[in-house]
Amino acid sequence: MARKQFDLIVFDWDGTLMDSTAVIINCIQAAAKDLGLPIPADQAAAHVIGLSLQKAMETALPGIDPKYYPRMVERYRYHYLNQDGGLTLFKGVREMLEDLSQQGYFLAVATGKSRVGLNRALDGTKLLSLFDATRCADETFSKPHPAMLQELTRELGQDMKRTVMIGDTTHDLLLAQNAGAAGVAVHYGAHTPAELTALNPMYAATSVAELHTWLNENG
Repeated sequence: MARKQFDLIVFDWDGTLMDSTAVIINCIQAAAKDLGLPIPADQAAAHVIGLSLQKAMETALPGIDPKYYPRMVERYRYHYLNQDGGLTLFKGVREMLEDLSQQGYFLAVATGKSRVGLNRALDGTKLLSLFDATRCADETFSKPHPAMLQELTRELGQDMKRTVMIGDTTHDLLLAQNAGAAGVAVHYGAHTPAELTALNPMYAATSVAELHTWLNENG
């Protein structure tokens, strides 16, 4: 058998493994409404998914008094915690991760979620045991800074050139580029196919099943 192209596969969480894009957009908009601030359009709210919460609020609502950003984060968390229990994984995610783990890949998560948020999600989905390492936005620099991938490869003793980052946003693909890893896009999450294609990912999947097949054939 030919040697695999990658040893470490790193996944974004929201919009890549978890079907949470619509809920996140709604929570950002509800937080702004709570504080009497301009309500971001769906596209503007979707664009910040994947960033750390503080950076996301600053990007979604530029030009407002900075004192509102911590309050936006607080209100966002309130709304999200009231809804995230109903969130589900995209169809085929569990089977894909179990298969890749059995094949001997190292699996990791690099996410804009907080550590508390990711732990809650991993516990709720019972996926914790499948990942060898995870990195959250409140532990290091936010995407697209390369730190998440640098820290994950260092922790797991892996080569960046044999690492692939998979995500639904331009933040994920830029993270991969900035770190010197391969980047793969999924077209069923927060950012549009056109935005993702502009960054020249090595592959773009339109479904989890398509991503799973590609990783089995090309990973």
